[in-house]
Amino acid sequence: MYVREKTAKGHSYLYLVESVREGGKVRQRVIRALGRKDMLLASGELERLATALARYSERALVLSDMAAGRLTCTRIGGPLLFGRLWQRLGLADVLADLLSERAFEFPVERAVFTAVLHRLFVAGSDRACEKWLADYAIPGADDLQLHHFYRAMAWLGEELEPGALAPRCVKDLVEERLFERRRDLFSDLSVVFMDTTTLSFQGAGGKTLGAHGHSKDHRPDLKQMVVAVVIDGDGRPICSEMMAGNTADVTVLLPVVDRLRERFGIGRVCVVADRGMIAAATLAALEERGLDYILGVRERSDWLVRELVLEDRRPWTPLLVERARGATQLFVKPDLNSVIWKDVLDQWVAGA
Repeated sequence: MYVREKTAKGHSYLYLVESVREGGKVRQRVIRALGRKDMLLASGELERLATALARYSERALVLSDMAAGRLTCTRIGGPLLFGRLWQRLGLADVLADLLSERAFEFPVERAVFTAVLHRLFVAGSDRACEKWLADYAIPGADDLQLHHFYRAMAWLGEELEPGALAPRCVKDLVEERLFERRRDLFSDLSVVFMDTTTLSFQGAGGKTLGAHGHSKDHRPDLKQMVVAVVIDGDGRPICSEMMAGNTADVTVLLPVVDRLRERFGIGRVCVVADRGMIAAATLAALEERGLDYILGVRERSDWLVRELVLEDRRPWTPLLVERARGATQLFVKPDLNSVIWKDVLDQWVAGA
């Protein structure tokens, strides 16, 4: 059913009608004539009728209240979901412990949580976070203002001591304590994955880390920072490192590995990284440290890969090669008798 307006003799009339099917055709049938439109509006009958009907339509009632400014809408799904994850990971407890000796006059943990949630949803700045917050119901974050977000981020980046890559700061303490909470007798980080990316920014900030370099987000006109992220074999993040924007990927691997072993007390590590980390000096240093590693290879430009993998279509057969640290399984071509393959096996066995 719906209301239809018809004009006759210079006046508009309102009718309550419904659509019915008669003989295969849809026709309108008048249920009741409501009267002249101008007289209904003047007497208030139309508003009373609409109000009476709205009581039986919750959605219409909510929409009318929002249109009149009597109701505001806030989103609760994101804060509830990620709030549970925040508590389960122990982030709230770790931050509370680190803040126990500080006398901030605002809830720093709530400011950090809100900033993290904002970056997960829209990835904006702290200034944008303050405006974004108005649309979300985040417990304990009602009174947060822009300068609170600035101070919370400054606290996380507060320098504690110098370091090879970047100064050690409060952020590092958070990462180490989070790892310690889930550490057990078998937490050896035997396999870790590392990759780098760049974060470009506008403005005059970033005096220590901001620099022009190879931009992975295709903004060579802007200054940037290099971010290295390390995750474990289960896909959980362990730590991140910030470096100057002109830092080459190949120079990042060893300092990150050394700092990883120092910070988390790791003995055995197998590093998995992409081909941007390959360099003769890097490989030699990894061997010198006695670390296992898996590094990507440039398929088209590496002669060994081109000779043994790309240009030879014969099937592969597993081969067990005895090494000093145990047997290692390789996949080889059974009928490949070239000098190249023999040299590869000799070098592999000799490298044990």
